[in-house]
Amino acid sequence: MPELPDILVYLDALRHHAVGRRLEDVIVRGPSLLRSVEPPLDAFDGRVLTGVSRLGKRIVLHFDDAALVIHLMIAGRLIWKDERVRPKGRDELAAFHFEHGTLILTEAGTRHRATLTAVGSADQLERIDRGGLDLLTCSREDLGERLRSENRTLKRALTDPRLIDGVGNAYSDEILHAAQLSPFVRTAEMTDQQIADLHEAARTTLDQWSRRLSDQFDAGRVFPGRGQITAFRKGFAVHGRFNQPCPRCGSPVQRIVYAENEMNYCARCQTGGRVLADRSLSRLLRDDWPRTIEELEGPGA
Repeated sequence: MPELPDILVYLDALRHHAVGRRLEDVIVRGPSLLRSVEPPLDAFDGRVLTGVSRLGKRIVLHFDDAALVIHLMIAGRLIWKDERVRPKGRDELAAFHFEHGTLILTEAGTRHRATLTAVGSADQLERIDRGGLDLLTCSREDLGERLRSENRTLKRALTDPRLIDGVGNAYSDEILHAAQLSPFVRTAEMTDQQIADLHEAARTTLDQWSRRLSDQFDAGRVFPGRGQITAFRKGFAVHGRFNQPCPRCGSPVQRIVYAENEMNYCARCQTGGRVLADRSLSRLLRDDWPRTIEELEGPGA
């Protein structure tokens, strides 16, 4: 799922390619994509895109007081073509035809979850906001208050859009590794030092990756192509790097698989050497399931 640094890349690209230009029409092919009926999509025909913004992981296309809100979910992506083209193939769900090019919304796979919502006023747009805290701008105190308001595992809290804004599976792994915190820390029990470490790690991780991706796409002058917005990036410390060495201590990166996701972490850096139980594997292996990084690496490692 595109997360905060990825969404910022799209916003830069849209500012460079589409803001200030007239939208001619929108063609929607995905039957589940459009999630609103009022205002109708044709109400945006001929209107100028006046700006773009981020609402959590959503991309907002502003047309003065009205807006089109895109949620890419897990597999949704945006592509730009310098010509008028119609959506084609199974993965191209919508085409936004501007006077000088086309913004195409794609979604890989058969389970289409991406959404497009038309809103007619600022009040309607505000009602879509999940209310999560922006880690790039919030204070340490605000972060602590928000996390301690519920007793969740830290991993779940970081990816809950009601609590934290714009962070998903990939960057929560990276933030937790940078903060040297277990994903299973209970938020209501976090110390002031843990909150401080998390606050610094979140700001540093998100800022560094936002800058890195901005440089990669020349501050929006280059629109990301297929496969270039991904949850698995070269340079990540732990996410998607199962069994590869942790860049801090060299121990093999661990993972826990759940639902359609996996969580990656370093046992030595984050959990005091304890390997966290993966439900499926630990149930299968029982007593053979390694409990510590020393057991995992074996004698003489």
